[in-house]
Amino acid sequence: MPTYILLLKLTDRGIQEIRRAPQRITEAMEEFKRLGGNVMVFFPVMGDYDYVAIGDTPDDKVAMTFLLWLGSRGDVRTTTLRAFGLDVFTQIVDRLKGEPHEKKIPAGHPAR
Repeated sequence: MPTYILLLKLTDRGIQEIRRAPQRITEAMEEFKRLGGNVMVFFPVMGDYDYVAIGDTPDDKVAMTFLLWLGSRGDVRTTTLRAFGLDVFTQIVDRLKGEPHEKKIPAGHPAR
């Protein structure tokens, strides 16, 4: 199943209603599961984002459905990253044929 990393930031509304955050997080996890997703980990964090979640879904349509649902609630904005396991990454790299292309620097270029 495709894996996604969600970086979430509270909106002004989300921070104003922070006391309801645990309930809303639980509701969101239940909706994700209802759609066929699986929350692997969820963390409230300090820094540029307020929450980080990792989960997987049967396909991109389920992920997009959930993200639209989540965004429509108005409490968070998301940045979504599609993640690949090392095994899949290795398969992708193994498909590359030949040596990497050498970049030829033209005569007169400042890097020469």
